[in-house]
Amino acid sequence: MEFVFETIYNQKALTAMVKGVRKTARKKRTKRSRVFGGIVIGMAVLLMLSDIKDGFELSANIVVTLLAVLAILAVFVFEDSINAYIARKRMLPGTEKSKVVFREDGFYSETEVGNTEWKYDRIHMIAEMEDYFVFVFGVSHAQVYDKRSLLGGTIDEFRKFLLEMTGKTIVNIK
Repeated sequence: MEFVFETIYNQKALTAMVKGVRKTARKKRTKRSRVFGGIVIGMAVLLMLSDIKDGFELSANIVVTLLAVLAILAVFVFEDSINAYIARKRMLPGTEKSKVVFREDGFYSETEVGNTEWKYDRIHMIAEMEDYFVFVFGVSHAQVYDKRSLLGGTIDEFRKFLLEMTGKTIVNIK
């Protein structure tokens, strides 16, 4: 059996890939960062409240603290999009589009830059989202496959194939 995906690594695909890594391989790190950010926000709010205890006066301290809180909240909300944008800027020219063929002996990726052969035992985790599969190879390395471009079978058949080839469970991410 052979399955083929053609994926364009645009902002949407890279955001899904980054989210897949964040929710699997970086799960503990993300939780620590969110807790730390929450503590910083809490301290900033207390600092602002202490500055306005005698009456509200818009001071430079309050403005700077409020901007810092807003920046942290913006990063929390747009973290995946920001990281995807950075990843897109760091991509090698010619790797924006890939065709990947999955066979029993491994999977083969073809881009304008070249071809790469992969073995299933290199996959650390697999994440599935509405439109994508994400193969996580480590905290900084992953690949994304657009489900809408699947040829050679159905999504269910591919999912069963992955389970058989990798022995990994597939993490569903919303």
